[in-house]
Amino acid sequence: MAHHTLKTAYSGLVNRLNRSPQGAPPSESLYKILKILFSEKEARLVSLLPIRPFTAKQAGRLWKMNSVDTQNILDVLSSRALLVDIDYKGKYFYVLPPPMAGFFEFSMMRVRGDIDQKLLSELFYQYLNTEEDFVRELFATGETQLGRTFVHEPALSDENALHVLDYERATEVIQNSTCMGVGNCYCRHKMEHLGKACSAPMNICMTFNNAAASLVRHGHARRVDVVEGLDLLRLAYEKNLVQFGENVREEVNFICNCCGCCCEAMLAARRFAVWNPILTTNFIPVVKPQGCNGCGRCINVCPVEAMALTSAHNPTYPKMRVAKLNEDICLGCGLCVRACNRDSLHLRAREKRVITPRNTLQRTVWMAIERGKLQNLIFDNRVLFSHRALAYVLGIILKLPPMKLNAVRTQMKSRYVENLMSRKGFVQQT
Repeated sequence: MAHHTLKTAYSGLVNRLNRSPQGAPPSESLYKILKILFSEKEARLVSLLPIRPFTAKQAGRLWKMNSVDTQNILDVLSSRALLVDIDYKGKYFYVLPPPMAGFFEFSMMRVRGDIDQKLLSELFYQYLNTEEDFVRELFATGETQLGRTFVHEPALSDENALHVLDYERATEVIQNSTCMGVGNCYCRHKMEHLGKACSAPMNICMTFNNAAASLVRHGHARRVDVVEGLDLLRLAYEKNLVQFGENVREEVNFICNCCGCCCEAMLAARRFAVWNPILTTNFIPVVKPQGCNGCGRCINVCPVEAMALTSAHNPTYPKMRVAKLNEDICLGCGLCVRACNRDSLHLRAREKRVITPRNTLQRTVWMAIERGKLQNLIFDNRVLFSHRALAYVLGIILKLPPMKLNAVRTQMKSRYVENLMSRKGFVQQT
């Protein structure tokens, strides 16, 4: 009976989360997580919020609440990083972030006494690392992924440096962001509560721009300047951490400095390798067998186990082994190149460039189209019957047989949809 009551209280919030391109498949673990993060009243109110950014006035209309009470609730939710508040030309807009990268991580970005972070860590581990539905849906569904790998810049040769684009460099993100915040690594903080954390730096999770401004404003992240940001990036390089960031070219909102043992993205890359859950860089390492002595340094540093040792087929030294790359799962991060002390590895450009969405809005639209959820973005106000009905119709279209659906998706990814969901139009519709 208790479980039934719990599900009833929070099922609306779960349904709301699943209208977004990133879903959150229901499970006992998820309901318990949401109960820790949201009160029953908050869960009911948040379940009514739109996907697109909204104002306090719009929230008040949806909640049928006066402006003072509405603002107080929005402030409380923002202070706990359950909502992100965005200062847009002096006017505040609010948005409910997805669970990942979003309020799951935000709940662990600092040490807090208002929630049981040990219990929360255990539930996160159950939901993300033991159960498979959430991580599979997040990382292994659709062509457009949440995150991408940044190239390990110390591994770039002079020739590579001529071809790498600015948006492919973590240094450029740091130097050009309007705000940068640093907090605890969610993944390693979670593992610390479970007694499984590695020795990689903890306080090195990077957020930028609007997300950083909100997290810094409410004390979930510490504001840092460009100099300290670049110092932290150099520390990440020294510790052989992979830069996994938002899959956009403009206004990147996060870069995680990931280890292969704790971080969800790297674990997913190994678990779901066949689906390429993380966008690679535009580079790939090449092994020069004649110089390799099989020391294994590149294997030890690879976060996704793309490197292995194989026989050198040398009749003089039959036991000799050399490094071999599995190109199908390689992220192209370049950690192995920097680790090699015999100059037996170098990066080359991939034959086909990786497509990166222009900004968060474009990525969101692409993900929604591929996951059959575009109707939730276009007809976002579910309080209105017309929106529910039209969303239902478009939902049917998006469930067409694969051959027909591919044609629809191609048309939806045209400039028409990009213009429809452009930044200007997106804000004006809120």
